[in-house]
Amino acid sequence: MIETFASFVGLPVQFILISLAVTLFAGFVKGAVGFAMPLIMISAFSSFLPPEHALAGLILPTLITNLSQAFRQGIAAAKDTALEFHRFIIGTVVFILISAQIFEHIPRLAYLLLLGIPVTAFAALQLAGLPLALRLEHRNRAEWALGIVGGLYGGVSGIWGPPLLVYLLSTGVEKQKMIRAQGVIFLIGSIALLSAHLGTGLMADGRLVFSALLVIPAQIGMAIGFRLQDRLPQNRFRKITQALLVVSGLNLVRQALFG
Repeated sequence: MIETFASFVGLPVQFILISLAVTLFAGFVKGAVGFAMPLIMISAFSSFLPPEHALAGLILPTLITNLSQAFRQGIAAAKDTALEFHRFIIGTVVFILISAQIFEHIPRLAYLLLLGIPVTAFAALQLAGLPLALRLEHRNRAEWALGIVGGLYGGVSGIWGPPLLVYLLSTGVEKQKMIRAQGVIFLIGSIALLSAHLGTGLMADGRLVFSALLVIPAQIGMAIGFRLQDRLPQNRFRKITQALLVVSGLNLVRQALFG
């Protein structure tokens, strides 16, 4: 039976088992700090899965876990957050839909380097104690710009978190609001990403079932991670977030240069 399922999904059984373990860990990290699940999944999946399965695999787990994260403090709080960050959301959604259409035509090395290098530099400087806060009068433009950048990367890689983290960290948002903002924006982006790739054919048949399977370990990992998140003080939370951004950015650069 397992072999029949693996055949339908289009992957060896061992690849499915490894994918389940990776997703469990990625869900735990997301529960603890609010992001990094698609980064962890695409980084790990790219080392043993075909590109189409790697991207498809993260789409449904990302959507469902973002649903849990966005509404953890209730519908009213999620609605207020969506209104506050509407510029980022609009930029992200519009450009996810655009860039998803050219997924197969963008050089992988280009988008990994163009995302990995600036994200690593920003997070490393913040981690070193250099203040990089956006001035109030520049925030609206920065929100539009980073939303568009996030959308461009999101459509082709399933990753639009780093530009959002750059914006949230540089505006000094407190922990709970930061995690909720990530959940709301990631959720809306996830819906756009799923819609776009239902249209491109990426989320079809075996790949759709594979992605649905990974929802289970993602939710389990996230539930465990929530327990750690609730105990993290603000300063430690920011340091962990910055450190994860550095690691994520370096990993994107590594993938670009060494495959």
